Amino acid sequence: MQVHHLSYPLQTDGYPEQVLAIGYFDGVHIGHRQVIGTAQAMAQAMGVPVGVMTFYPHPRAVLGQMPNPAYLTPLPEKVRLLQDLGVDHTYVVSFTKSFAAVPPDDFVESFLMRLNPKGVVVGFDFTFGHRAQGTAKTLRELSRGRYQLAEVNPVTLEGEKVSSTLVREMLHEGNLERANRLLGRPYRMEGKVVSGERRGRTIGFPTANVALEEPYFIPRTGVYVVGVEGLERPYYGVANIGYKPTFHARPMDLSIEVHVLDFSGDLYGKTISVQFFHYLRTEKKFSSAEALVEQIHADVAQARQWIQAHGASLQDGC
Repeated sequence: MQVHHLSYPLQTDGYPEQVLAIGYFDGVHIGHRQVIGTAQAMAQAMGVPVGVMTFYPHPRAVLGQMPNPAYLTPLPEKVRLLQDLGVDHTYVVSFTKSFAAVPPDDFVESFLMRLNPKGVVVGFDFTFGHRAQGTAKTLRELSRGRYQLAEVNPVTLEGEKVSSTLVREMLHEGNLERANRLLGRPYRMEGKVVSGERRGRTIGFPTANVALEEPYFIPRTGVYVVGVEGLERPYYGVANIGYKPTFHARPMDLSIEVHVLDFSGDLYGKTISVQFFHYLRTEKKFSSAEALVEQIHADVAQARQWIQAHGASLQDGC
């Protein structure tokens, strides 16, 4: 897959005839996949490549509606997922205040058409241009027969419209099973293992202190059953997202610590990905280190029970 970083106004042309799916696609959830899949089917019928146009940073962040941007799929993760889906070209458009002010007709004539689209696919709620004045209907009107437009209906799951907002709500609640069904895969965060307080080794449960390198949306604080990738093979683990209240009277910075089950070795400096499968419990303050150790034993036992009951391999992302 080729990745193109673009900005407005687009100065170059010469792009291949293609079908473009356009959207922000945070999460690349099952609704987004329906849009991209529709574009792929159209491209196959036309005998041309399929491209995805996305934007960075998030438009709401640029317009001051998201003061602390946090993404289900930061840009590198989104690009990886699009490649896994078989997309031929990804166009990352720099979203700025000046770009937000571009009228819909200027966007189509001086930007979109330079990408040589034979087909354009958007979701039912897609908007573009100054003050979000452009819609799928606008794209159709402005096409003037130069490209075929497809508008994809909303995808529902368990009676609710699939959306990035709903995924975030489920992660905030700790409802990983539903969040993962909406995503079509386990929620994943990637980071580097850095030196922490090294307390885990002293109590018999060494942990990897994971420093996120991208602005991920962080799920509810508490203890999780997770999968760990980036080692010689995938492992299960027990992760804690929280503030370690047992050892700190004052709130500390949020930490993500993973005890990798059945693993021995040095993880420091390694980049690992953590897949979140199941929420076990809230984070608690214990009266002593001994009480915490007893609870960790219970957490590990409960995690192993969950793993045995669900039985799917980590390769399946389950």
